[in-house]
Amino acid sequence: MTAQIDRVNPDRLHSTPGYHHITVVEAARTAYLAGQCPLDPAGSVVGPGDLPAQIDQIAANAVIALGAVGARPEDVVRSVIYVVTEDAEVLGDAWNRLNDSVIAGAFTTASTLLGVAQLGYPGQLIEVDLTAALSD
Repeated sequence: MTAQIDRVNPDRLHSTPGYHHITVVEAARTAYLAGQCPLDPAGSVVGPGDLPAQIDQIAANAVIALGAVGARPEDVVRSVIYVVTEDAEVLGDAWNRLNDSVIAGAFTTASTLLGVAQLGYPGQLIEVDLTAALSD
């Protein structure tokens, strides 16, 4: 079975900056990735305090994690993005950089973008939680 992913934006809901309000999935399997953090292979935070560098590391890590289960960014059916900020402009910048990254295809589906007070590692500014629909 090939995963079928339908993305829906009802006419009576507001337009979106690239994501869809609803994602309907018919898949043989689903992969729930742990929150992707801006960590290098040694487990150190990349670019403490540098949001663009951390986004680039997360994108690279997500490609590896998705590939490990035979998935691509386009197979992602849900994303939640956590950014340490109270500033809407910083949230928008994070969204735009993710949508210009190697995992841009992950953000055409149901997505949530949140500003939060703190994440798990000192200096960590962003974390991305992804769910992907897998084929047999």
